[in-house]
This record gives sequence, C-alpha cells and structure tokens, in this order.
Amino acid sequence: MNGRFWSVRRVPAALVALVVLGGAGLLLYDIAAVRAGRPGMRWRRVLLEELDRRPLDDVWVLVGAGAATALGLWLLVLAVTPGLRRVLPMRRDAVPVRAGLDREAVALVLRDRAQAVPGVRSVRVRARRRAVAVRAVSHFRDLDDVRDDVRAALDDGIDELGLKRPPALSVRVRRPAKRR
Repeated sequence: MNGRFWSVRRVPAALVALVVLGGAGLLLYDIAAVRAGRPGMRWRRVLLEELDRRPLDDVWVLVGAGAATALGLWLLVLAVTPGLRRVLPMRRDAVPVRAGLDREAVALVLRDRAQAVPGVRSVRVRARRRAVAVRAVSHFRDLDDVRDDVRAALDDGIDELGLKRPPALSVRVRRPAKRR
C-alpha cells in the first residue's frame, strides 16, 4: 500500500451500483420474457425501432454514445484515483495508526517557522504534494544569510512534521520593493 488517503465515495458508488443493478435486472427480465414468448417491454421496442430507423452517423446517436462514453470514463477515473490529494501522509514508525496533514496546515507551520528567522519581513508558503515553494522578503541582513537560515529552519520543520515523503524545498528571498 502506498499510504495515500482515498476519499470516501460510498454514496456515489452505491447510487451507481443501484442504477446499474436496476437497469441490468430490468433488461434481464425483458429478455427472459421475450424468450418465454411474451412481447418485449414497450420502452425496449421503441428504442429498437428508433435505433433501426436511424443511421449510426446520426447526431443523436453520436451524442448519446459520446455521453455514455464520457460518463463511463469519468466513473473509471474516479474509481482508480485517490480523491484526498490535499492530505499529505505521515510516517508510521511503530504505531499502526494512519495520520495525515492538510497541505494548508503544512504551509502554515512552515510559514511560522520562516517568519521566526531574523531579518524576514514577510513569507508566502505554497505547499504541494511533492514540493514546498517559499518566498520571503528580507528587510535587513544579507540575502544569502537569510536564505540559508530560512532553508535550515524549514528543513528542520519538514523533518519534525514527520511526512512519509518529505517535499522538496524551494526558497527565494528578495528585498522589499522600493517606495517612490
């Protein structure tokens, strides 16, 4: 298991399963009735007559086929992708409990860490799944010294967060814009 969190999709999955089950059951009943010598259901006869009269390159046939294909592809994508991409999984050392941190919480913790570095005036942190981008504004001290201190503080902060896959760190430090 890769440790990613999957969103709970019980209600949509149950609704799709019920619709498919109902449609398959209705179609199976109709086919069994036709095999037993009874006439098919009216909706199926009308549908078969419409499909018999229309060519395959008819606009409505193509629109219906495209909509069914798009719906099927969307359901497949939802079925095979984890939905909670905003949650970063944490390491499991000895405890069998799964835990995760929201990316906004990670950004907030790292912003507070960077803000505590001397010489930093303001910080913007953007946390993604694989990388953290930090933009700091320094109003005094040498920019290289501030960048090194911010990087060291954030490296320690990322280690203390205990993420399963620590994100890469990108730090940019600049001077504030001059007032005119």
